[in-house]
Amino acid sequence: MPAVTRTPVPSAPSPTAPAAAPPAASAPSAPDRRTGHRLDWRVRFAALSLVWGFSFLLIKLGTEAYAPLHVSFGRLLFGALVLLAVLAVRRERLPRGIRLWGHLAVSAFLLNVLPYSLFAYAELTIPSTLAGIVNATSPLFAMLLSFAALSDDRPTRRRVAGMAVGFAGVLTVLGAWQGSSGHDPVGTAMALGASASYAVGWAYVRRTLAGSPYSHTAMSGGQLLVGTVQLAVVLPLFTSAPDSFAVVPLLAVVALGALGTGLAFLLQYGLVAEVGPTTAQMVTYFIPVIATVAGVALLGERLTWNAPVGAAVVLLGAALAQSGPRRP
Repeated sequence: MPAVTRTPVPSAPSPTAPAAAPPAASAPSAPDRRTGHRLDWRVRFAALSLVWGFSFLLIKLGTEAYAPLHVSFGRLLFGALVLLAVLAVRRERLPRGIRLWGHLAVSAFLLNVLPYSLFAYAELTIPSTLAGIVNATSPLFAMLLSFAALSDDRPTRRRVAGMAVGFAGVLTVLGAWQGSSGHDPVGTAMALGASASYAVGWAYVRRTLAGSPYSHTAMSGGQLLVGTVQLAVVLPLFTSAPDSFAVVPLLAVVALGALGTGLAFLLQYGLVAEVGPTTAQMVTYFIPVIATVAGVALLGERLTWNAPVGAAVVLLGAALAQSGPRRP
């Protein structure tokens, strides 16, 4: 989701964000002067939920004609173009400094290149519904990482209980009692790896980029740009250029980048600035629901009882783990 802030990053932000962390709003009811949104924040919240929820369906459509790395590259490319266009309109510049760009390169790999690619590869063998549900485990990974690495985020009984509940939900989603007869283990592991990568990336951003003086749009635009370059270097080594360009999958990739990455960042930044990060993060709980409905209704994917039940348990665990008092 969005750019780097001068304040500490929320410990469990929405996992599908394209860049670093959004800022905390000083007055939740006051709209952001820079964005100047005319639409009510609830409408933009619903739009953001739909865009991110449908992203997993778009990944599935894209991989029907293109290699997973091509889908990820297109997602980064078109997302970067949207943010660069916004920067041009606002007459803002990209960040400067070799050290800063080095941190952006690492965060781009952890928050964009790696998870986008892993989800694309995962959806070759698992349903988009499962990928969307697994995506909701990112706050649990973030919480687990905070216990181990972040001294200002000590575990409490409530949060440990939330982790345990969330883990039980993951086992329910995966149908652990079915053994090898359940979902493809390699694809599922890739999706879980993508979700964990978001958590590691957010922790890295929190430690290295939270004090940046540049705007959120500039930081996120730079991050997506360097991520695009990283994949451009890797593409020739692992795959060849497409022989043809199927229209529907191509449109899916364009929408995934322009809407699911570029526009989604702008929507979330405006929401965080207007209603605060806590309310904006609630979009995380709608993503698996929308991804499941989209996959079943539009792709005809089969849904067993344990997937929605497990997803509800995962979200309950994530909410429980994030609740309780926090150090400012």
